[in-house]
Amino acid sequence: MHNSQTPPRDSSLPTTLPGVSYIVPVLNEEKYIAASVSAILLQEYSGPKEVILALGPSTDNTNKIVSSIAANDPRVILVDNPGVDIPVGLNLAINRSQYPIIIRVDAHSELSKNYTHDGVHSLLTRDVANVGGIMHAQGRTPFQQAIARAYNSPFGLGGGAYHGSREAGPAESAYLGIFRRDVLFEAGLYDESIRRGEDWELNLRIRNLGYTVWFDPDLRVTYWPRDTWQHLTKQFIATGTWRAELVRRYGGRNPWRFFVPPALVLTWFACVVLALLQATGIVSGIPSLLASALYLGPLLYVCALLLVSLKISGPLTPRDRLYTLVVFATMHLSWGAGFLIGLIRGGQHSTDRSRLG
Repeated sequence: MHNSQTPPRDSSLPTTLPGVSYIVPVLNEEKYIAASVSAILLQEYSGPKEVILALGPSTDNTNKIVSSIAANDPRVILVDNPGVDIPVGLNLAINRSQYPIIIRVDAHSELSKNYTHDGVHSLLTRDVANVGGIMHAQGRTPFQQAIARAYNSPFGLGGGAYHGSREAGPAESAYLGIFRRDVLFEAGLYDESIRRGEDWELNLRIRNLGYTVWFDPDLRVTYWPRDTWQHLTKQFIATGTWRAELVRRYGGRNPWRFFVPPALVLTWFACVVLALLQATGIVSGIPSLLASALYLGPLLYVCALLLVSLKISGPLTPRDRLYTLVVFATMHLSWGAGFLIGLIRGGQHSTDRSRLG
């Protein structure tokens, strides 16, 4: 019986701490990988550690950087991932790992110093299979900062717990994840036919086995999102496409919020068609007047964009708020368009080209 209730939180851990294996898929990450690995190696955790980097065919200096890191620290292990797919790299790293706890890390992320200690504590004391915490996005350039604001806002990504909830408890999925290695193998590891949304799908299988996935708001990870409009658009089209693929496979098990962006895109498209029909006189009179109620959808959305962008707190310039508005709209419409594409033809023809440099 896997307990999903909240037991009293004990501040101690066993005297002998279990070893942890950090797994990191890496492709074209020269801006971020050194800081990401450094944050892992500086974790305040006294148990054994290893860092397994699954290296894709990067076209920048990523592999040179990680080769230098590995040459200077025997805890850093490199495995070759000749493809670009994240689940394949993750499985290669898991199979290479030796310790009973697997911690997934994104090359765009930096773990807080207590992440491993507190995450292993939750995993062991709550008798759960996977623990995740809060993704806290940050940016360096003004546009990347706008993307980070959208990531951190419930209006941006739909209000998943790991985007800012303060309430611990069972969750449908987890950001990154601190796993029991044996449960990963029992679940069958990551599905290599899924290029995005692989975390949600794996956690669904883990929950179907009767285990609990736990959200712990005390765990915090800094995430550096894409830093250009073009990369953001490509990323969210791919994300929407693969979410549709998961809907094709699992239907109603997907949360309702994932259907909002495609509904928004369809409404915008219907408004354009209606405007053309009205302009050419094909639709007129009372039918035209009644059909014009359709315009309320996009109008309300634009009002929401303006309101949220203006109300975001902080010392923001008008340019910052404009960037934030553009980012919100890009995320929603790209995701929605990708979803509709994926619903029609599936996800197998889609690749997240934002990772290819």
